[in-house]
Amino acid sequence: MHSFGYRANALLTFSVTALAFICAIASFSDKFSNQNPSAEIQILNINRFKKQSYGNDEVSLTLDISADLQSLFTWNTKQVFAFVAAEYETPKNSLNQVSLWDVIIPDKEHAKFRIQTSNKYRFIDQGHNLRGKEFNLTLHWHVMPKTGKMLADKIIMPGYSLPDAYK
Repeated sequence: MHSFGYRANALLTFSVTALAFICAIASFSDKFSNQNPSAEIQILNINRFKKQSYGNDEVSLTLDISADLQSLFTWNTKQVFAFVAAEYETPKNSLNQVSLWDVIIPDKEHAKFRIQTSNKYRFIDQGHNLRGKEFNLTLHWHVMPKTGKMLADKIIMPGYSLPDAYK
């Protein structure tokens, strides 16, 4: 006859194996969800565009951000982290990314929004490369599931440019 220790070990091993199997199925089920988020970002105003005293360019923008990220939420989604980044090229770097605004979306009800805001984080280039620069605004998001792999994706919105002179 098996002792209590052997029985407890067998029960614990079976429980952990079953839990791991259920978590794997839950994570795999997210592959079948139809995700079609949409977003639009407009620059309403360039509040400030100046050269700092130590030579770096700094920009302050007023943004109109509207997004519908409700399709990212499934029964396995804990929250979604979204952020807007300005992306541009300089002679030194092929890709520069500056985070301008971010939000943590806790549930599906808050995943459709429209906000007018100034950039939450400073848009600074190390150097003086922003005058007349064309750049993209990109909405990135990270879906944080209750179980499984975190998913990330983005929507790139090209065609923005900064003025040729400081203001």
